[in-house]
Amino acid sequence: MRRVYRGRDIEVSFDLDICTHAAECLLGLPGVFELRRRPWVLPDAAAADAVAAVIERCPSGALLYNRLDGGPQEEAPATTTISPLLNGPLLVRGRVEVRHANGLVEQLPRAMLCRCGLSKNKPFCDNSHLAARFQASGERLRIRLSPVRPVLEKPISKADDPRRD
Repeated sequence: MRRVYRGRDIEVSFDLDICTHAAECLLGLPGVFELRRRPWVLPDAAAADAVAAVIERCPSGALLYNRLDGGPQEEAPATTTISPLLNGPLLVRGRVEVRHANGLVEQLPRAMLCRCGLSKNKPFCDNSHLAARFQASGERLRIRLSPVRPVLEKPISKADDPRRD
């Protein structure tokens, strides 16, 4: 379920169900994205261009934006690419149409899809590959330590994530 955080110039939406805890948001703009603050997203705490740039680095598509100031909207690449990530999910970039378990169809510009078969939130990755020590070739995704991933091999669980409130 997407939550919407409306600012003056940009509206940010977030879906915890598909977040893979890469922490591009928390590390990219800590004044805008603060894990333990309510609301955890303050779109007006930085320029709309900066907020949009950080959101576009979110590999899972959990964060999306809508420009309210007439600035450019995110454009999905014309060609869809699928990249297997080292020991992890498939990173999909392009026009990704996803049908959720509840029947909702959503168009995303990027998504992280399960490759290990263990996700409890298919087709999305829920990081089950970490506990299973899934091994497969692929590109390396830079994951950094952050409040949602204090140990690289184990992000916080959805149940423990303060953003679920």
